[in-house]
Amino acid sequence: MKNYDVKFELSYYGSDSDDHEIDLYDVSQALVGFQRSLAITTHLILNGEIITQAPALKGARIYAFPSQAGSWKIQAGILVLGTAAYHVTTAPNNTLLGHLVYSAYDCVISESLGFHVDYNKSLGQLYEESKKNKIKLPVIREAQLDSAIEKCSTAITEIHRPIYKTKTAKTASIHRNTDQKIPLTPVFSLASFQYIIEEYTENDVNIIHGFVSSYNSNTFKGRIYVPVEERPISFILSESVRREADIQLIVDSLRVNALRSFEAEPIEIFCKVQRITTKAGHLKKYKVLAVSGENFKS
Repeated sequence: MKNYDVKFELSYYGSDSDDHEIDLYDVSQALVGFQRSLAITTHLILNGEIITQAPALKGARIYAFPSQAGSWKIQAGILVLGTAAYHVTTAPNNTLLGHLVYSAYDCVISESLGFHVDYNKSLGQLYEESKKNKIKLPVIREAQLDSAIEKCSTAITEIHRPIYKTKTAKTASIHRNTDQKIPLTPVFSLASFQYIIEEYTENDVNIIHGFVSSYNSNTFKGRIYVPVEERPISFILSESVRREADIQLIVDSLRVNALRSFEAEPIEIFCKVQRITTKAGHLKKYKVLAVSGENFKS
């Protein structure tokens, strides 16, 4: 058995899966999604970039192990090639690099399904620990994780397939396998599937204010920390808010936010937005209709 840097287990529960049976096509597509989401996250950590095709994964290999008795489940092991490059000398499957993969993957899955993970309390603490122990770890910025979340959306939707398509399972979960199983934050269910696929744009226009934490100039998408929501919220700029002056406001707020550890004064922006929600009314993102450096006049 190889010494894997980190192992994950995907398990399905309820319906036919409790009898060790599950629809073959559904689960085959779910496993493609499982592998793709792991590959995108792992490649980002090792290479600092987002891949568009899972086979483009460099610096690691992902292996599958046979299904186990009980509810339908399968394990995947990630073997990082050349971990000595990061001076990781502790035992495999319990390394800081393994913790980093787990924390990043938990963030990607959780944020995709509506569960906020505090970057500073998860990955940030790992980086502080690695510095104390003089262990070199690849540093992944919050904006890069946001890009991974966007790229993994289809893959994470496919993990739900046995739940929403033939309904040969009712729920699913992903655990990190060490001496004890450590679950990722969310449980996959029909409710989480509906969250990831449903989007309704409200007609009302609201004014929000906050600090930009990420922005992609290619897609006009990003995230803004909104104090009243107490978390970063995704946004997309409407066609009318893609002028140079508008983008400059967003980039300035992002730049200063990235320098907050150097005691830079944060730049707050104000936005006129339409809320994009699930059918149940849970906020997913904002459609930005206007931006300003000061509050809009009523």
